[in-house]
Formats: sequence, structure tokens, C-alpha cells
Amino acid sequence: MTGTCERPAGGKLAGEELERYARHIVLRDVGGPGQQRLKAARVLIVGAGGLGAPLIQYLAAAGVGTIGVVDDDTVSLSNLQRQIIHDTAAVGLPKVESAQASVARLNPHVTVETHNMRITPENAVELISAYDIVADGSDNFATRYGVSDACFHAKRTLVTAAIGQFDGSLTTLKPHLTDADGNPNPTYRCLFPNQPPEGLLPTCAQAGVLGALPGIIGTMQAMEVIKEIVGFGEDLVGRLVLYDARSTRMETIRYKWSAKNPLNGEGATGGA
Repeated sequence: MTGTCERPAGGKLAGEELERYARHIVLRDVGGPGQQRLKAARVLIVGAGGLGAPLIQYLAAAGVGTIGVVDDDTVSLSNLQRQIIHDTAAVGLPKVESAQASVARLNPHVTVETHNMRITPENAVELISAYDIVADGSDNFATRYGVSDACFHAKRTLVTAAIGQFDGSLTTLKPHLTDADGNPNPTYRCLFPNQPPEGLLPTCAQAGVLGALPGIIGTMQAMEVIKEIVGFGEDLVGRLVLYDARSTRMETIRYKWSAKNPLNGEGATGGA
């Protein structure tokens, strides 16, 4: 894996965990050491909605030891068509509490740290610094840009994704590191230089979203997070994966560091 993040030291596996994670442990690229790294890892999930639901579930099932969930919303009936970590009985509850209860039923070896609040430029760096890696499943541009900037300043790897009505995208960002040739890795602002104005694109509530779509993209996010923690495969730094549900087509677009970006570009100020 190119430019991997610093992975946590292993956490000792208890007897029941050996059976629970048996299919990981027999995998040559994971094994006991990889499963121990998963147990020792601390992952922050931004958003417990459509993307966050499969992210949280698959990371918990995989044995990620500590999962932080930040979201200030409550569960509504219209969420349940796609946000499958929540159920009918959870309507009206904070999403972070519903997610925590769901993980407790799935895997008692996982600790869920709930942050029932909105992540902002003022609190993002402090919050993100408490975790090893971040996965952003938020549904608005302001949060995506703010989280990506904060990950740069906190020197944390970010796996970020977004969905539309029938399409989705996914990439990994490590702009605090360099590539094998010593060149800066691209930032989110290299890929998307300018934040679109509020209201330019319709929300899910306005335009709709196919329920299974965030399940596909969120599960792909979980895979990339697991790869980063364990340390196998090729990461998505400098590669944007695009998925079209209508045609069942996937393509990858390569992107590079831009000297004009304000974080690690030429004359960078470190701000947006």
C-alpha cells in the first residue's frame, strides 16, 4: 500500500474473538496480526445516515475496537428506507444512540463513542485528533470541506464518499504525507477546488435517493478503512472511484496535487 497511515499497535484477542474473526484470521493478508490491529484501531465516522450505516455495521463486524460516531440528527421514518443501522423502534432517538445500540447487538467487543453534535471548523481538529482514521459520510459540502481540512491539520487519513440519486463517489486522502517520490499527496481541494454554493444541488429530501445506493458506497468505504488499518492492497490516494447504479458501471479518475490548493500548495497558508 502506498503512503499508508501509521497503524495502531495490535490488541490481544480474547478466546471468543478468535472464533468470531476466524474467516479474517485465515486470510493471508489479514491474519492474527491484522485482526489485532483492527481491535486496537480508533475510527471516527462522520454521519450516522445512509453512508454511515453500512460503514458502522461492517467496521463493527470486522472488529474495529473503537468507533466514534458524530451526528446531531434524530432518526425519522423516512430514514429507514436506506439507513439500515436504525429501525422503526428507534424513530425519534438520536442517531448516535441508535447506532450505538445496534453495534452492541452486533458485536459486544466494540466500543462506540457517541458525539451527539454537529462537527464544525471550531471542534473538528480536536475531535478528529482522538482517532486514527476518519470516514466521512456527511451529506453537505460545508461538512466535507471542513472535515477534509481538519484531517489535514490533525494529520489523519480520510476516506470520504458522497452519493447522488443513482451515483456515488469515493476516494482516500492523505495530504499530510508524500508519495513514494517525495511529492505532496493531493488534498480534497485539489480534487474540488471550490465549495459549491449552498442550495446549488438538491438534497436527498428534495431529489430522492435509491435506498441500496448508500449501502454499496458505504460498504466500499468500510473496505478502504479496513485496508488502511490492516495495511494491504492499493489505496485510493489520487484516485476517485465513480459508481453509476443505472448502468452498473464503475470507473476511476486519477487526480494530482495542485500547487494552487491552500493547504499544502505553493504559498499555502494552511487554511481554506
